[in-house]
Amino acid sequence: MCYENQIANIMHKNGLKAKTKHKYKHTTDSRHSRNIAANLLQRNFKVNGKDVVYVGDITYIWTQEGWLYLATVIDLYSRRVVGWKISNRITKELVIGALKNAVNKRQPASGLIFHSDRGSQYASDEFVEFLNNNKVLPSMSRKGDCWDNAVAESFFKTIKSELVNWYNFKTRAEAEMRIFEYIEIFYNKNRLHSSNGYMSPVDYERKKLS
Repeated sequence: MCYENQIANIMHKNGLKAKTKHKYKHTTDSRHSRNIAANLLQRNFKVNGKDVVYVGDITYIWTQEGWLYLATVIDLYSRRVVGWKISNRITKELVIGALKNAVNKRQPASGLIFHSDRGSQYASDEFVEFLNNNKVLPSMSRKGDCWDNAVAESFFKTIKSELVNWYNFKTRAEAEMRIFEYIEIFYNKNRLHSSNGYMSPVDYERKKLS
């Protein structure tokens, strides 16, 4: 018979860690009477150039200090994470900050489409004002239909299976550091995507521009 302490010793000697089962947190509240945009995307996840369509969403990450929320903005063209923001609160400022990072970094032309779910953060007056001020067109999924935002959902599934579920973060700062390394160093620059012809998002954009 093999007891828990024996298993732990064997795993430690071989540099193995147990995969952690993380808590569940609800992030989307679409039960509101705020701004609801039409679904301009209509599950058309293939676009012909960068900075034409962005998709955004929010996910949660558990740390020993409490919940941490990650908002991301992904360019559908290359699947590159072009903006992201982390906070211990799930607010409109979180999603505005993520999109502001993307807009400041990429300087998209007028008419960019930003697609999200119907969460109250994306439907807030402040977020809509930011879209209008930057000439970004809003698009929203149908109520309760996660497939309408499948690319954003897929990224969160990937980061959780490849990073988050393998760590028991002691602090929010530790989680933020690991997420930065994953997105900016691994995912954008090195992770291969079948939709990019098995190139990383950065390499795909470079090849198309050359």
